[in-house]
Amino acid sequence: MFNKKKDNLQSVARKLITSVNPKSIISEQYRTIRTNINFSNADIDLQTLLFTSSFPGEGKSTSAANVAIVFAQEGKKVLLIDSDMRKPTMHYTFHTTNTTGLSNLLTKQWRLEEVTKVTNIDGLHLITSGPIPPNPAELIGSKSMKDLMEELRKIYDIIIFDAPPLLSVADAQILSNTCDGTILVVNTKQTQKESVLKSKDLLNSAKSNVLGVILNNYVMDRNQGYYNYYGTN
Repeated sequence: MFNKKKDNLQSVARKLITSVNPKSIISEQYRTIRTNINFSNADIDLQTLLFTSSFPGEGKSTSAANVAIVFAQEGKKVLLIDSDMRKPTMHYTFHTTNTTGLSNLLTKQWRLEEVTKVTNIDGLHLITSGPIPPNPAELIGSKSMKDLMEELRKIYDIIIFDAPPLLSVADAQILSNTCDGTILVVNTKQTQKESVLKSKDLLNSAKSNVLGVILNNYVMDRNQGYYNYYGTN
């Protein structure tokens, strides 16, 4: 029992490294991503951001959570939304319940203040996916979603959506059209170039504003300048 609890804590530490170990090299990389987002488009107020990937398991949810944390650490009022209403994970990442959430909001069953969760990160709130509905894509593209986005923009500085993979379902493609910016997360050890290009084409066809790509599991040469500058200890 105690080993299982320890494993759970270690798992959270790995996923939310920007909170658990903010001085690590990985945390610094997430802060670099935050900076790149801030300066990616001077003409657009990037308030709503969507994180997606080509396939499951590429690290999009972990990236979305850590980017949300570093924005909160910057002093922003941040909302993280698990918009994957098929295979949600954020309630596991933040060790909370998923009895109510986004699906309840979009079907008008609950109010915003009733489903919004306060995390242990100052400035960061969370809305989990809620019960899995029979029609996630329809809810994502509904007027309720547009109304919710307008309401959230009045409350939060940054709103981050963790969306389903692009090559699995249409949800992320639909939602990307209404977000200010989209970030594609790629697992360099498993995702083929053709799949990444197909995902990019889907985002372009949805007229989404693709800000860039996060490369996960990229092996950097330890002789490169970054390691020489910061040291290897």
